[in-house]
Parts: sequence; C-alpha cells; structure tokens
Amino acid sequence: MKTIGKKTFLLSLGLAISSSSFGQKMMETSAAILALVAVGAYLLGSVPFGIVITRALGLGDLRKIGSGNIGATNVLRSGSKAAAVLTLLLDAVKGWLPVFLVQRLPGMDLDAVIAACALAAFAGHVWPVFFRFKGGKGVATAAGVLFGLEPWLGLATMATWLIVAYFSRYSSLAAVAAAVFAPAFYLLGAKVVWSGAPVIALSIGAMCAVLLYRHKDNIARLITGKESRIGAKGS
Repeated sequence: MKTIGKKTFLLSLGLAISSSSFGQKMMETSAAILALVAVGAYLLGSVPFGIVITRALGLGDLRKIGSGNIGATNVLRSGSKAAAVLTLLLDAVKGWLPVFLVQRLPGMDLDAVIAACALAAFAGHVWPVFFRFKGGKGVATAAGVLFGLEPWLGLATMATWLIVAYFSRYSSLAAVAAAVFAPAFYLLGAKVVWSGAPVIALSIGAMCAVLLYRHKDNIARLITGKESRIGAKGS
C-alpha cells in the first residue's frame, strides 16, 4: 500500500509539474498572441486617412488647414465634403475592423484580448507611429470601436453625437457628449443587451477619458464662445 501510495504521489507530482509547465507555456503563448493582436490593431489605427485623402485629392497638407487636426471635421474645412465623409468612414472602419475580426478568430474571443485590441486601435489614431505620435482626437475611430464591441452601443453613441451636433452645430460638443454617455450606455445595457464584461467597460471608460482630455482646448473655447461650428473654416 505504501509503495502504491508513493507511486501515486510521484505520478500526481509529475502531472502537476507537467500541468504547470504546460500552463506556463499556454500563458506565454497567450501573451504573445495578445501582443501581436494589439500591435496589428495599433498599426491599422495609425494610418492617417485624413492626411492620405487630402493629399491624394490635391487639397494640401491637412496639418496646415484649420485646426491642424487629422480628423474628418478638419478635412471638411478643406472645402471637400466628399473627402470629409470618406475620412470619417475610413477612420471608423480602422476602429471597427480589428475589434470585429478578433472576436471571430479561434480562441481570441476573450474579453481581455478584445479590450486590448479596442484600445490599441484607438491609440493608433491618437498617437500614430507614422507621424511621430501626433494624431487626431479619435472620435470616428472610437465610434468604430464601439460598433465593433456592440452594434447597439455604437448606434446609441452615434445617435447622441448626431442629436447634439444637429442642434448645436458644434462637432466638439457632440463628441464630448458622446464620450460622456458611451460608458453609461454600456453599463446600462450590461446583462440586458450584452454581457457587460468589466474589462470591456474599463477599456471604454479609458478611451472616453482620453477623448475628453483631447478635447480640453475645445471645451475651453466652448465656454468662452470661441469654438468653430461645423463647416466653418476657422480653427
């Protein structure tokens, strides 16, 4: 019995060591995949479609037009509505696409992976590696990310932006309102419309906090009444 017990113990110990080693390898593999996904999402988010489109259409250097921002609102100040709409769509797609795809890859539908992918795509637009980390404010890309996470969340946030923009004619005020309401919408829909994973909620909160910070100058101009309205060519 003692011999059997000893053999059982040694066998159990061996399995534990093996399992630990296997688990460690799995964690290392997961970390590598997470890093790869995040880097891919970041690089896609870093593509400055506003600059690419304005240059391709001969509209000049977007960074020297209006506010100098690389987003769709400033592209509109170049005088081309088509360029602004195309920039808006592509900036949104680069936020939506990596989040949408990562949820459909085998073994990648983990909340932490999805959250990292979402933040990386957004960070790419705000701090693009291709332009010395000087990017846009991330409104359209954030909207794309929200659509990728939960379509209804994206629709609710977009509706907020449209309503505020329509009545105020301030793109910045609409963006601020959307950034405030997006995390609230996610929490309200948790366990009702979607699962409501805490790590996803944190990623949305972090993204919206950055959005608000990036609009600090706009908020100051809104308070003083010096903010440009949609379609204006000033800064």
